[in-house]
Amino acid sequence: MAWSSKRLVRLIVALAIVAAITAFFREELPSVNQTTVALSFLMAILAVSAVWGMVISAVMSLAAMLAFNYFFLPPVGTLTIADPQNWIALFAFLATAVVGSQLSGRMRREADAANQRRREIEKLYVFCQKLLGEGNVIQLLNAIPNHLIEAFEAGAASLFIAEKSKFYHSGRGLSQVDEEKMKAAFNNDEPLVDPERRLCVAPVRLGLRPIGSFGTSGCLLSRGTLEAAGTLIGISIERARAVEQLGKTEADRQGERLKSALLDSITHDFRTPLTSIKASATSLLSSDNHDAERRHELLSVIDEECDRLNHLVAEATEIAQLESGEVELHFGAVPIDQIIDAALAHSRKALGSRELRLNIPPGIPPVRADLRLVKEVLNQLLDNANLYSPKDHPITITAETTGAFVTISVADQGPGIEEFEQAMIFDKFYRGKDQRYLVQGTGMGLPIARAIVQAHGGSIGVTSQVSHGSVFSFTLPVATAFPNGQ
Repeated sequence: MAWSSKRLVRLIVALAIVAAITAFFREELPSVNQTTVALSFLMAILAVSAVWGMVISAVMSLAAMLAFNYFFLPPVGTLTIADPQNWIALFAFLATAVVGSQLSGRMRREADAANQRRREIEKLYVFCQKLLGEGNVIQLLNAIPNHLIEAFEAGAASLFIAEKSKFYHSGRGLSQVDEEKMKAAFNNDEPLVDPERRLCVAPVRLGLRPIGSFGTSGCLLSRGTLEAAGTLIGISIERARAVEQLGKTEADRQGERLKSALLDSITHDFRTPLTSIKASATSLLSSDNHDAERRHELLSVIDEECDRLNHLVAEATEIAQLESGEVELHFGAVPIDQIIDAALAHSRKALGSRELRLNIPPGIPPVRADLRLVKEVLNQLLDNANLYSPKDHPITITAETTGAFVTISVADQGPGIEEFEQAMIFDKFYRGKDQRYLVQGTGMGLPIARAIVQAHGGSIGVTSQVSHGSVFSFTLPVATAFPNGQ
């Protein structure tokens, strides 16, 4: 066994400890008994064994035995022993020292191995956390080599996916990760560790089936850690694929839901005016005996239902333009009273004799808005409150300043909206589950209102309690917050 300079220094220190113990008891405590000296040597040997290992402690045991014999067992000053019992004591001391050193060294090795396993488990945990943070397969495959380097403190790392026959690399010294060895690890389904090059290669498994391999250079990992890392990589890739597939499935499901909602809207809202138009036109064509009043009535029905169809198509077009950003907004400093007056003038006919309550305190600043579009938001909320609340119940319009925004609210005393539906009523074509067949509509009004408000830099929402009504609120920025009309 070649002795390094570090080991030689340790050996010299161990022998010096033996010499120091011998000198202490010879000079300071000349009358000390032999048992005390033997136990002192033994404690020193065990301490050295725990710190520096079996080889140093074995040499130290031999030196301690010789010193014990020469300086403390009669006849003192010679390596001979007069009393046969002292031979037994001497060999008992030597055996105890050697066995104790072995046990202490074994405990130290096992402790080192346990600490190494603990560190590798901690690194595996960090690696697992990094893998779970990726949800896209392509991003995950490109990120895995980086995660290997960060988690295991490697110099370079590579990943091979057999299905694509593609390698993913990261780190310095990429040439150290041999691609042929990675392919061999995949083909043989066996890990490979090269201590001289500090190279580790292992298969990536999904269950019992290898799907690729990975390699690291600049660090040494145990076989168990390599197999665990390979399994984690396989599971993370499959998980990312499952998440992507789930996302696609959910998108398809949402698409089908929107298609069904659109078909439902067409069935219940487009068919009604078409039926009226068809019936009126058929009646006009089937008989020439209609008097002028009857003919005017039928033509009025056709005209009104055509307007209704045109309005439905206009709503669909408007939401599409708003969401694509094709609507040009003309901002200005608009007083709240002007917005409310314009909305009420438009909705007055629909509201009829319903009581309206206005709660607009003085001093509300003007808002930065496009009057035409903001008026439409308030119209939508008023129409919504008018349709879904009893005719003999009032509607309340409130405005208040909240920081750099003005909040406008429309409160009704209708049936209210259940909590799980409050997050969905601003989706296109969605209508309340208990109201969709009782009240005509397309479910486009609130999505249009939300798109307009968001285009203004505000927000819209609802608070509601079943059987007690709802309060729809939207915010607009104060005009003074944008002095240049930006």
